[in-house]
Amino acid sequence: MRGTLFPGLALLLAAAGCDNGFLTQQGYEPAQPIAFSHALHAGQFQMNCEYCHFGAAQSRHAGVPPAQLCLGCHSQVKKDAPEIVALTKAVQEKRPVEWVRVHRLPDFAWFSHQNHVSAGVECQTCHGPVETMVRIRQDQTMTMGWCLDCHRKTLADPDQSKRLQPPTDCAACHH
Repeated sequence: MRGTLFPGLALLLAAAGCDNGFLTQQGYEPAQPIAFSHALHAGQFQMNCEYCHFGAAQSRHAGVPPAQLCLGCHSQVKKDAPEIVALTKAVQEKRPVEWVRVHRLPDFAWFSHQNHVSAGVECQTCHGPVETMVRIRQDQTMTMGWCLDCHRKTLADPDQSKRLQPPTDCAACHH
């Protein structure tokens, strides 16, 4: 039985995205139903992340911007571009765009964008150089060890630890 169970379990874990024993989607870069370039918007046009992801400063979730926010500009700018036409059509039909989620933490881990934004953590710390990404990808492992390393480095830095006290106890993220 052990001879068939272990390979089957290994295959299941590999299919689930486990890497070296940790669940990770590092490098995951799915195609989206409507192409959107962060390199253009956040890079070339230097739009602040929080303009579109306004939920990050006030919520656990940064959230996907509502299509109406995009159309605030794109009802005038590049409105005949195929991707904007597809977005406009979805809004007119009251049909949500089925975006593919890129960054995903396990359900048993609690994370708050608000806490990190208010602490002054740059979006790129966790999400990588988004302003260079034509297609968004998960840049970091987003594992518990990766998060703890950041918290511990912050606590070890005398300048940062004067104003920030990121938790390192289990109950902070697992409750």
